[in-house]
Amino acid sequence: MTPAVLALVLGAAALHATWNALLRSGADRLWSVTVMSLATSLVSLPIALLLPMAAPASWPYLGLATGLHTGYSLFLVTAYRHGDFGQVYPIARGSAPLLVTLGAAILAGEELSAQSLLGIALISFGVFALAGPRKGAKPAAIASALLTGLFIASYTVTDGIGSRLAGNPLAYSSSLFLTYGIVMPLVFLIRRRAPPRGLRSREGLKAAGGGLVSLVAYALVISAVALGPMGPVSALRETSVVFAALIARLFLREALSPRRALAALAICIGAGCLGLSD
Repeated sequence: MTPAVLALVLGAAALHATWNALLRSGADRLWSVTVMSLATSLVSLPIALLLPMAAPASWPYLGLATGLHTGYSLFLVTAYRHGDFGQVYPIARGSAPLLVTLGAAILAGEELSAQSLLGIALISFGVFALAGPRKGAKPAAIASALLTGLFIASYTVTDGIGSRLAGNPLAYSSSLFLTYGIVMPLVFLIRRRAPPRGLRSREGLKAAGGGLVSLVAYALVISAVALGPMGPVSALRETSVVFAALIARLFLREALSPRRALAALAICIGAGCLGLSD
């Protein structure tokens, strides 16, 4: 993995943990994620207009990815409704890398070194160790988090292939956020039978800020999977759980036990394996 890809993914990891913490702290998370999608769509519109259109070969992947990102958002909202940030986030993120590695091998023909596979395994192990077991954990939270991880793996592979076919990763990501920002408000309208309101409130501005952070974070990820192998990129991105553990401890007042600290260390070692691998 090149230093450029490494830097892209670690930057995305820190930003991803930040916007998830903003989402978890909101009172109405479906409304929050919808406002986030609107913010990303508004920012993506001028970018999409200025850049060349993504190559037609990538359009089916754009359509599929839009649906997958929408499903991911809905299951993430459900998971945060039933569980806390420190548990849901690691389960959702930790279930993805091995699935992405398998999907990339089958669909994109990627082959990984033993060192890369060790790094992915360490990160996945550390992520799940961060998640639990935990007193009072609800089965609904765990199930929703695992389904969220399945959506993460699916859209990562889809976006990895689509961004490579698009000719320009930024054009692909701006088009993706534009379509997602149209579909997610429609889903909100169907479920609530009313458009999202209070967009200029303090909570609305916070959600919009989270949306902009998520836009930058995922644009970095799409650039990374266009340049590097999808399995290691996905696994390295899950170092975001280390940032999430710190955020949960410092800002959400959730405990950081010695076990979780050791799990974070395993994630860092796994990230090092990926960073040093070819």
